[in-house]
Amino acid sequence: MSRTTPNTTPLAKEDAFLDQALRPTRWEEYIGQENIKENLKILLGAAKERSHPPEHILFYGPPGLGKTTLAYLIAHETGKQIKVTSGPAIEKVGDLASIITNLTAGDILFIDEIHRLNKSIEEVLYPAMESGVLNIILGKGPSARTIQLELPPFTLIAATTRIALVSAPLRSRFSGGVFRLDFYTEKEIGEIIRRSALILGIKAPAEAIAEIAKRSRFTPRTANYLLKRCRDFAQMKRKDLAMELVAEALQLLGIDEAGLADTDRKLLDTIITKFNGGPVGLGTIAAALAEEEATIEEYTEPYLIQLGFLERTPRGRATTERAYKHLGKKNKNTLL
Repeated sequence: MSRTTPNTTPLAKEDAFLDQALRPTRWEEYIGQENIKENLKILLGAAKERSHPPEHILFYGPPGLGKTTLAYLIAHETGKQIKVTSGPAIEKVGDLASIITNLTAGDILFIDEIHRLNKSIEEVLYPAMESGVLNIILGKGPSARTIQLELPPFTLIAATTRIALVSAPLRSRFSGGVFRLDFYTEKEIGEIIRRSALILGIKAPAEAIAEIAKRSRFTPRTANYLLKRCRDFAQMKRKDLAMELVAEALQLLGIDEAGLADTDRKLLDTIITKFNGGPVGLGTIAAALAEEEATIEEYTEPYLIQLGFLERTPRGRATTERAYKHLGKKNKNTLL
């Protein structure tokens, strides 16, 4: 009887590389963002007919919605290699030069969090995107000279969670399009969970999948995270992934019926109890929670606004009546 070691089983590999295992490799497997998919199919199809690499593309939106997945999917569809880096990782012009000069014709360069690129590096990136040349300055002062390197044709795909911080000159050079990824519907999240469960070999009834989808913040990354945690919980309990077990696992994780985590409820409770429901400035909220403003603005707020629990006003953030009801609190302002 043949044996396989645990580390070589497909399931072990999927556990070690969850994101890669669950990442779609064909358009048919990518659920949601239908308008973006149709635009990209046309862009890639037209470029293929002309035997040209696709034009540069920028994706933006909240984290976990599939920006990186789309970049990998485009690379798979074009049959080209993808080189992955991020804005903070490119500290010097030399870093950018070493990456771009190692590309071959048609390759895709994916830069995540491009809004964090150094401005001096942006200036070098402009001619690389537009003219396919890289201008490098050697030396300083009167003896400085510029070397112009010819680059192979390539496609830059960039992603950001903060489109407002991407400079207008850089944004305008994404001639292939600037696409915003929206939150997914509960039905789409359910389909994503069903597909992930099938890949991971998890047997989950429809009601268990629906319960996870309901609490997944309309975000695929969160949905896959909760699915795996529920699987771990079921494994340790030696039980099937039934509806009751899912509810118990999510309660242990601190995820309530609306998908709010402890940090979400704490933010709403702080605005209500300390600032009378608001409005209150983001900096004040961050100080009260001992949290970074960027974390609140990029991760916590979008979902609360999507649910109608939080409002952004000219004077600051304010909780809504729905937030009071969800937390079981009375709105003193309406009692006056």
